Amino acid sequence: MNTDAFALRHIGVQEKDLKKMFEIVGVNDLDELINDTIPEDIRLKEQLNLPEAVSEHEFLTLLQNLSNKNKVFKSYIGLGYHESLTPSVIKRNILENPGWYTAYTPYQAEIAQGRLEALLNYQTMVCDLTGMELANASLLDESTAAAEAMTMLFDVRTRQQKKEGVLKFFVSEEILPQTLSLLETRSTPLGIQLVIGNHENFKFEKDFYGAILQYPGKHGQVHDYSDFVKKAQENEIKVAVAADILSLVLLTPPGEWGVDVVVGTTQRFGIPLGYGGPHAAFFATKEAYKRNIPGRIIGMTKDTDGNPALRMALQTREQHIKRDKATSNICTAQVLLAVMAGMYAVYHGPEGLKYIANKVHTNTKKVAQKLVDLGFEQLNSNYFDTLEVKVGTVHSLRTISESKGINFNYIDDETISISLNEAFSDKDIKPLISCFSDSQRLDEDNDNETYKNVIPEGLKRTSSFLQQPVFNAYHSETELMRYIKKLERKDLALNHSMISLGSCTMKLNAASEMLPLSWANWGNIHPFVPLNQAEGYQLVLKELEEQLNVITGFAATSLQPNSGAQGEYAGLMTIRAYHESRDEAHRNICIIPASAHGTNPASAVMAGMQVVVTKTDERGNIDVIDLEEKVIEHSKNLAALMVTYPSTHGVFESSIKYITQLIHDHGGQVYMDGANMNAQVGLTNPGMIGADVCHLNLHKTFAIPHGGGGPGVGPICVAEQLKPFLPSNPLVTTGGDKAITAISGAPWGSALACLISYGYIKMLGAAGVTDATKIAILNANYIKERLNGKFEVLYTGEKGRAAHEMIIDCRPFKENGIEVTDIAKRLMDYGFHAPTVSFPVAGTIMIEPTESEGLAELNRFCEAMLSIRQEIDEAILENPNNVLKNAPHTLEMVTSDNWDFPYSRQKAAYPLDFVSENKFWPTVRRTDEAFGDRNLICTCTPIEAYAEV
Repeated sequence: MNTDAFALRHIGVQEKDLKKMFEIVGVNDLDELINDTIPEDIRLKEQLNLPEAVSEHEFLTLLQNLSNKNKVFKSYIGLGYHESLTPSVIKRNILENPGWYTAYTPYQAEIAQGRLEALLNYQTMVCDLTGMELANASLLDESTAAAEAMTMLFDVRTRQQKKEGVLKFFVSEEILPQTLSLLETRSTPLGIQLVIGNHENFKFEKDFYGAILQYPGKHGQVHDYSDFVKKAQENEIKVAVAADILSLVLLTPPGEWGVDVVVGTTQRFGIPLGYGGPHAAFFATKEAYKRNIPGRIIGMTKDTDGNPALRMALQTREQHIKRDKATSNICTAQVLLAVMAGMYAVYHGPEGLKYIANKVHTNTKKVAQKLVDLGFEQLNSNYFDTLEVKVGTVHSLRTISESKGINFNYIDDETISISLNEAFSDKDIKPLISCFSDSQRLDEDNDNETYKNVIPEGLKRTSSFLQQPVFNAYHSETELMRYIKKLERKDLALNHSMISLGSCTMKLNAASEMLPLSWANWGNIHPFVPLNQAEGYQLVLKELEEQLNVITGFAATSLQPNSGAQGEYAGLMTIRAYHESRDEAHRNICIIPASAHGTNPASAVMAGMQVVVTKTDERGNIDVIDLEEKVIEHSKNLAALMVTYPSTHGVFESSIKYITQLIHDHGGQVYMDGANMNAQVGLTNPGMIGADVCHLNLHKTFAIPHGGGGPGVGPICVAEQLKPFLPSNPLVTTGGDKAITAISGAPWGSALACLISYGYIKMLGAAGVTDATKIAILNANYIKERLNGKFEVLYTGEKGRAAHEMIIDCRPFKENGIEVTDIAKRLMDYGFHAPTVSFPVAGTIMIEPTESEGLAELNRFCEAMLSIRQEIDEAILENPNNVLKNAPHTLEMVTSDNWDFPYSRQKAAYPLDFVSENKFWPTVRRTDEAFGDRNLICTCTPIEAYAEV
């Protein structure tokens, strides 16, 4: 056994197990299985042109050396990004803990109560600090959250405004530059007209539906917007505010002015800068908009016994279910980062946050006074943490400050801004001030300690916040550590058992890939530093782009999209720009198969395209005849085809090259959804099948952990003709020479998380990434054959093979009164998270084992499924009191003095021998979705108030 080979640690199936598996699957070797599965005409003929694999030790040494090329300056750039201090108890017990970072999105609430509680804390924190009624469980970054606010307010225009075609949206000139770029990106395809100006001169005309303000402004000035909001309301203009969350500890929350939406980022609540992300944005609004809010909301409900339980509220309004009627394609969150930010508030509590905010504000006043005493003009009359300073000429100051390891934000040739943060202390004042005194040879011996009040009485916060017990109970490390552990024990993650989700690829997130995320030289880099200060990052990101180019067979990559849905949108926007560059802006038809992910049609509509749905045939493939008819019908206006490959049904369609050629022949481009890339790497690729652009889910195929529903990274890879249109950033040059405006706030999106995928490819090498694909396909077909005869696989390829996943039909079990949900809940009793339920076909489950699972775990899962099949046979339609309908079974049920069920406690809790060796107890019984939606409670309301409902 080669202990240096990472592939042996990542790929679960051992060499000794292959012969047994081949016998079950009915092949002589892996190559025979792959030949049966993937059409010959799209197979790669040569190994990927990637460097040979390195060992884990070599990789960590390489990352350490690369990190030393980053220059960690004291960055006072601000613009929505600030150095923060991650409490070690949170870093060790959440960020570095697979019990938190390997969990899946909490669709199965009964085994996700810990994460759901942590997110409820986050929502409560956001509502309290913003003064709003409702918050979601986080979004991707502040800029995209602002864009979501613009589009949500567009959707909720009054009937009269829609009738009159009111399209104008006012944007304050105080808005962050990266946010303005995002607003430009999102507004154009929807026909929204941005009007940028000074809020004090705004005329409140009837042809505006909304406005967005920055609080404090981009260079630090704190404005009182209360009159603006009042006049806007009088004129039926809805208002969004992008706010700094730490400032809201001291400043009047926008909710108290009556605004409609408050957005921002929680990055400064203990989340590393990470060269731009991942960070958790917040989105808070009025309860009146609960059916329009993008993303997810966590809410209270009750379980079968009437006990309080948490789950994702209003699930039916999620964007992937609304499809092309959606107003957003965002159906995810930055859960891991939101959990950390929420725990930061739990740990510090209201008094701790006041201390931090006051420390930041007092230090800012000290610096301001010293600059004024030196003779510099400080332009902000009211401020929280940011000063705008006239410095004469910027050049000499910049030279001196960078020589001292300090970054400021350089606004123009004679003006800068300075944003202070939690990590700033008294010892940092002297080096900061010396930059100014040295630049103009001034004496800085003044010790004036008199600081004027720069927050007017009318802007000071008077309302209380975070009075709930959870924010006032865990202020010692011992207490918080135990609270985090208590929540972790309620969640089933990959550190317990396989999570065999179809289309979501829950594979090993190796410790060696994760370790560098905690290193200061990666974590403490501001996204807008000069490139020569981020040389280590630039080398990693450039090499990752090249790796992804090789793997996809494309010419260029943008790492900017910070989720799969953002990648979809970015890919379509490059197609849109390509058509416009050829004077074919009329091409706006996007053809999408009926089986596609719901985010596909939502993304197409957001990109200004009209969706045309094409049928699937009885084998689950694209109906080629129907496709041909629709392509010919829309030939003159055809913009794109969106296709998932292998298909969402887990099949490599042999007609794919004909399909892509058909689209090209009629002037369209082909977008490939990379959700199922785990079945392609090293064996085929999007370029080979004839696609023009794809997005990749680095949080699926390339090992970034799901983190309970985020972070994600969704880069796009493009063919040569689309390369010029890759997205830009207003502050750092990125993208092509005809670049579209920004897709996310940071130039390289969630750059810190990209280290994980870089490590995955680096340690596996060309042979390893290919072997991973082969074993993923083997594992899926092994499960398929083990379950054969007991469960029907809905779709297979022409030779009867599944790709890396399969759909099992559970609809026949309705004869016994059993629904697919019952199977999902019963799997919890066996210690497993359910596979994907009722997608893409209602009444089915979609299973994907990935390459990380070994034969022993595959067998445990198969034994659980076969045991459940026997339980289905025992169920009777007329008598629903059975082990499946009552699942999951909690510890409270099994240890109760009362047992009113017609089966034993042992059958309920320990149905197979292996379960007793590693029992996982669901925390609550089955949750009541409808009750929770009727009685929406999405903050930490006392249980007594909940009971009254």
